Amino acid sequence: LCADIHFDYRLAIAAAEAGADKIRINPGNIGSEDRVRAVVEACRAHKVPIRIGVNGGSLEKEIVARYGNTAEAMAESARYHASLLEKLGFYDIVISVKSSDVRKTVEATRLIAAQCSYPLHLGVTEAGTENMGIIKSAVGIGALLCDGIGDTIRVSLTADPVKEVTAGYNILRTLGLYEGGVEIISCPTCARTRIDIISIAAELERLTANMKKNIKVAVMGCAVNGPGEARGCDIGIAGGNGEGLLFKNGEIIRKIPESEIISQLIKEIEDFNGNE
Repeated sequence: LCADIHFDYRLAIAAAEAGADKIRINPGNIGSEDRVRAVVEACRAHKVPIRIGVNGGSLEKEIVARYGNTAEAMAESARYHASLLEKLGFYDIVISVKSSDVRKTVEATRLIAAQCSYPLHLGVTEAGTENMGIIKSAVGIGALLCDGIGDTIRVSLTADPVKEVTAGYNILRTLGLYEGGVEIISCPTCARTRIDIISIAAELERLTANMKKNIKVAVMGCAVNGPGEARGCDIGIAGGNGEGLLFKNGEIIRKIPESEIISQLIKEIEDFNGNE
């Protein structure tokens, strides 16, 4: 649990004493050096890391005057706040530089990654509503993770926070950084499709959303790419004319009437043993 504190240093101390796992502050916003020192001593005593969280929309005026509202300004702000903690002999630091601008976020984080060895927290701040927020977060966080940059992530959505967690897990799963849950491989519908692939894939995703089994399932619409994709997954179907050909561990098992595809796939997923 990370406590996000602004301005009132006493709240940061109270959070550390109450058992927070991490404190997010910007030391320059806490006040005098004595107040920063008090926060540092509390975090040191309770072994609580401090995350410096720089937001592209609230940079220091003197830094903006020098660099403009740029990725370089965000990186400079992070270095400034880190220096205040380092001056007090505190190095249990995590750094985050975020903007609602995806490119700026990626550029600033790459700069920090090249300039220091502190752990980095990734995210695109004020990313927006569920639809665009997930897209912006996946692009920004994903680009950095593909570079090997980043230690923790947060997806920021103007939506139910549970959806932030789900999106975060999906980003990690997409990059092979988290195992667990049913991954559905499905094709875009086309003129060759003879089953309702859109409804089947959507309903299968809904029914498997909370399954923890680590398994890859293909839902393919026709015989062009379908058999190859299905063979490459643990379980899959390749659609035909009102039916689907069931694959399991790369082998054809049987034909399934379209009306039974979902129910039989669910049963196969529930019964699947990866060692079969």
